[in-house]
Amino acid sequence: MKVTTIGRKVSLKDNFLNRVEDRLGKLDKFFTDNAEATVTVTVEKKWQTVEIAIKDRKLQFRSEKSADSMELALEDAVDNLESQIIKNKEKIHRKFNGYAYFDDLPVMEGEEEDDYEIVRKKVFALQPQSVDDAILEMNMLGHTFFMFKDIVTEEINVVYKRKDGNYGLLIPE
Repeated sequence: MKVTTIGRKVSLKDNFLNRVEDRLGKLDKFFTDNAEATVTVTVEKKWQTVEIAIKDRKLQFRSEKSADSMELALEDAVDNLESQIIKNKEKIHRKFNGYAYFDDLPVMEGEEEDDYEIVRKKVFALQPQSVDDAILEMNMLGHTFFMFKDIVTEEINVVYKRKDGNYGLLIPE
């Protein structure tokens, strides 16, 4: 797995970079050699946040954890990624018709694989609108995300409210 490490508002020391390589190396068994991992460390006043994003084939895994130290945040983020992989191993295995990397994974105690159940479907017309109008409509509806047709590009986009109170925009390639 190719690992890229980014430090925001912090210089990452060699011992931390080695720890990242070591911890993510234990996840290598789940991915092909072409997998790419990006580890972003952000330091804010009292909190240090580690975000790990792994891409392999059409799979994407992501975990973001904050703690008093970047080492603790790294441990929590890697443990969370491993839990995601183990919990969803059967679905991933079926999606890739026998993804060999999951053959010997243990089942997590207390975790049962859930089937996804659609409990409601909603059909609505998409009116072309600006990003600002879409955010306004999302807030008026009290939702945390909103799908709309961009007035300029005429593509389907999604705006969403982030945990930090800011907004995000999803744009298809």
